[in-house]
Amino acid sequence: MLDEDDVAEIVLNSESPELNGNLSPSLSGKVLLLNGNYEPLTICSVQKAIILLFMGKAEVVGTAGGKRVRSAHASMPFPSVIRLATYIHIPFKRVILSRKNILRRDGHQCQYCGARTALTVDHVMPKSRGGEETWENLVTACIRCNNKKGNMILEDTNMKLRGRPVRPNHVVFLRQYVGAIDKTWEPYLFM
Repeated sequence: MLDEDDVAEIVLNSESPELNGNLSPSLSGKVLLLNGNYEPLTICSVQKAIILLFMGKAEVVGTAGGKRVRSAHASMPFPSVIRLATYIHIPFKRVILSRKNILRRDGHQCQYCGARTALTVDHVMPKSRGGEETWENLVTACIRCNNKKGNMILEDTNMKLRGRPVRPNHVVFLRQYVGAIDKTWEPYLFM
């Protein structure tokens, strides 16, 4: 029988929704895994979801249409959203500050002019003037805008940010990672 640590290990190791290739095509798909308090934790494969359901560690919250998963002796609704039976304390998931994640946060769009090509990262407050490498000081910028702004602060230019840069949370990145969102997931991803 799985204990709380085993379930936590399954959750923490299920970051990649890609399947390992040996599954039946009927089990391909993604399942939103919620904590016991309905907070989104991760996206896992249908196979991992069925294991959690079979072991009694989770319950089905939402299903994928009228599809069913069948075995020789049992049949169950095809899960789309499952919830752990108990609350599992998982340390706060911080999104790592990186160039790739800054581009993802800003939607691969220059935060000054809206361009989507030749993108780089700009310090809103230049490093030479005390600007730090933080989520709130780094934005996506096209090369043209980055060169135009140069070593100046925004007040010294005619440029304006399209939005205030903020630290993203893991739920925002879950939404972007998945792409097309299943309708049954929307209430749990704060949409």
